Amino acid sequence: MATPLTPAVPFGDGANSANAAVQRHWRMAPRLSSVVDAAEQFLDNSRFDRAPWLTVAFALGIACWFVLDNPWQWTAVMGASLLMALSGLALWRDRPDGPGRVAVKTALVSLGLVFAAGVAVIWARSEVVGATPYDYPRVELLEAYVLEREDRPAEQRIRLTLAIRDAETAQARKVRVNVPVDQASSAMTEGAVLRLRARLMPPAPPMLPGSYDFSRAAWFKGLAATGSTIGQVEVVRPAAEESGLAGVQRMLAAHVRGQLEGAPGTIAAAFASGDRGAISAADEDAMRDAGLTHLLSISGLHVSAVIAAAYLLALKLLALWPWLALRVRLPIVAAGAGALAGIGYTLLTGAEVPTVRSCIAALLVLTALALGRDALSLRMVATAAFAVLLMWPESLIGPSFQMSFAAVLAIVALHNAEWVKAFLAPREESWLARTFRRGAMLLITGLVIEIALMPIVLFHFHRAGVYGAFANVVAIPLVTFVSMPLIALALVLDLAGLGAPAWWLVGQSLDLLLGIAHWTAGQPGAVKLMPQMTGLTFALFVAGGLWLALWQGRRRLFGLVPASIATAMLLATPIPDLLVSSDGRHVGIALPASDTQPERLLSLRDTRSDYARDNLLELAGIKADPVPLDEWPGAQCSADFCAITLERGGREWHLLLARNRLQIEERALAAACERADIVVADRWLPRSCKPRWLKADRRFLEQSGGLAISLSRQQIDKVADHQGDHGWWRAGAEEFGDRARRANRTQ
Repeated sequence: MATPLTPAVPFGDGANSANAAVQRHWRMAPRLSSVVDAAEQFLDNSRFDRAPWLTVAFALGIACWFVLDNPWQWTAVMGASLLMALSGLALWRDRPDGPGRVAVKTALVSLGLVFAAGVAVIWARSEVVGATPYDYPRVELLEAYVLEREDRPAEQRIRLTLAIRDAETAQARKVRVNVPVDQASSAMTEGAVLRLRARLMPPAPPMLPGSYDFSRAAWFKGLAATGSTIGQVEVVRPAAEESGLAGVQRMLAAHVRGQLEGAPGTIAAAFASGDRGAISAADEDAMRDAGLTHLLSISGLHVSAVIAAAYLLALKLLALWPWLALRVRLPIVAAGAGALAGIGYTLLTGAEVPTVRSCIAALLVLTALALGRDALSLRMVATAAFAVLLMWPESLIGPSFQMSFAAVLAIVALHNAEWVKAFLAPREESWLARTFRRGAMLLITGLVIEIALMPIVLFHFHRAGVYGAFANVVAIPLVTFVSMPLIALALVLDLAGLGAPAWWLVGQSLDLLLGIAHWTAGQPGAVKLMPQMTGLTFALFVAGGLWLALWQGRRRLFGLVPASIATAMLLATPIPDLLVSSDGRHVGIALPASDTQPERLLSLRDTRSDYARDNLLELAGIKADPVPLDEWPGAQCSADFCAITLERGGREWHLLLARNRLQIEERALAAACERADIVVADRWLPRSCKPRWLKADRRFLEQSGGLAISLSRQQIDKVADHQGDHGWWRAGAEEFGDRARRANRTQ
């Protein structure tokens, strides 16, 4: 007789059956516990400062708000992070025999709370300062109060930020207008009331995916519209006698330019007052391509130089007074003098966010020096970054914040490495050997900074100066130890009318600086252009860089893994075949290099707009000037349309591109559309126009924004894909479309 099989779990006992199921379900618990124990041991044995990771978590929360689309997603991610913090408290309480998993619990609770705080801070900031943009372009007669004036003589205009009353809603609005320099007057300063007629536009969204998003910047500046004046500007009530920091800044800039003519005078004015408006475009481009543009922006280098000079000068002078030196801690007094000098310089140069950020970091260094603590530490950098993000969380996604803190973080992490400390340690040697070691360390520091900044520069500007590290080896000491001290000396001597010799020396030093910039930028291969880096690639670069900087020992080398993956992804980034601007007027076609010709960019219109041309070239990764499409042998152009055939991905693509808005016979247009794969137009096309793959007309582009199209992959990247429901993105609103159509009919 066959023996019946005995079940492993008795079916008659319901309680035991349930317990067995639970036991089977939680067989993974020991494995989970071992993973947590390993994480606890890893954190305990790692020699690193954990406080900077709180700033990283705070910044990550801010970044998630920008990346995620909708309020429910922002709420969900905040809830998830708070749940993580509560889980850490609930799951790993202190054991009776001692504390349990303290490191893991502390990490979960602190990082979860700080991450949620980051999301909340940027969300609240957006709601408080964000200004709803105008719905459509309009021409208005305004009576406005001047909030801010910015002189831009290199562009032959001044820029005014005005407070106005909206004629439709009676709400207070802030707008910015450009006034031609021949219509401007000295009475148009802060506090004046003006009457003017202006053409106002909503702040422009990105022209193409990856382009500069002015609409987002305007949102956080509170700007509802920008534009230019029409006709004369009437001063209804002039401002009181020019005073305040803005007036002092303008007078100082004018004085410097009056003492030193030409390009050196514009650079000196930027160093002394922060006024960059007179620097020519050619000098700006040369400084950028040479990797020296950071010298023109008042930031860490300039603020640190001023504070260090004030600190050392106060310390040496006070040490000459024995009575005071014996009774007072001179480093504290000198630190106070340096702090006052730094704050004054920050206010004098306009108190822009990068300058304030640098001032905060420098003040923390002074505090550390006064207390006898290590001045250059990762905790100091993290504290300064947290303070800035708490006040201006939107600065996180800007290149200024990223480049500034990436450079400082790279410097601190490098000089905290053991091999660097050993290399720079004092020893018995000749002055020549000591100078060589310091020069070599300066070059190594420059190379590390360039490597750290390269992904940021490529992500935001799609171009980077290759020889910047070598140019900075000479330029940074030149500006720090020669140009800026001479400018300060010349200004002091001007009080007695004796500044001319010092100004001559300033001019020679700045001529040398500009010569270095133009020579470096003019070298073959000095500039590297790349197509738009993906967000994932950039995130991997950031993750790898932070891991390399914030960890100690061999564990930091794990940061090379994401950085290497990001590098491979960057090199494999495809160049878009077709670029279409958000208004449909500007179209770029990228042609790859062949045996007979280099890579070229064909443009639908031979535009005079440097902004449009530079965007097309940078996002296509092409240096050569664009070729008008109607001059290309493979294109067929009439007064109304251009047609061209491209071979991509093993097939032919037929493109039909509109050149104007003149009315076309509908039947002929429908027949042309039927033969095309892609049709692009800056106007609304009839429904009878049905291309085989894509119709990018005005109706479509209002919803999508600019396009970057890869034909071989059959992928379309839209500006709208990166905007979500944030307040500055207005596309898709029915009211916008209706009003824009009415405005186009009436203007």
